[in-house]
Amino acid sequence: MNLSKKRNLAQKRRWRIRKKVAGTALRPRVTVRFTNKNIHAQCIDDVKGHTLAAASTNSSDHKTLLPNLAGAEKLGNDFGDSLVKSGVSTIVFDRAGRKYHGCVKIFADSLRSKNIKF
Repeated sequence: MNLSKKRNLAQKRRWRIRKKVAGTALRPRVTVRFTNKNIHAQCIDDVKGHTLAAASTNSSDHKTLLPNLAGAEKLGNDFGDSLVKSGVSTIVFDRAGRKYHGCVKIFADSLRSKNIKF
């Protein structure tokens, strides 16, 4: 399977999920994206089109984290703290076309450990 076909299938998976998942001011959408080098997480109000909170391994606080299970747990805990500080207690989780296991599951569980409801 060539690379362009794999990218097209991945994009279709993301669109299929985004069709069903939308964030509001009361229940924003949290999306997490894992690349080979970094982890990116955002809390988005889709009605206004604003990012309420964001965390990434590109920031100076998390520069040493890798996109593995330990890095996903640490970034999830820190991101959960920032969500609690910004007053978000209930979210909609957007896994961005990835299966709900491994790093995605660990990230979600670390958010749940901060009393954030899905």
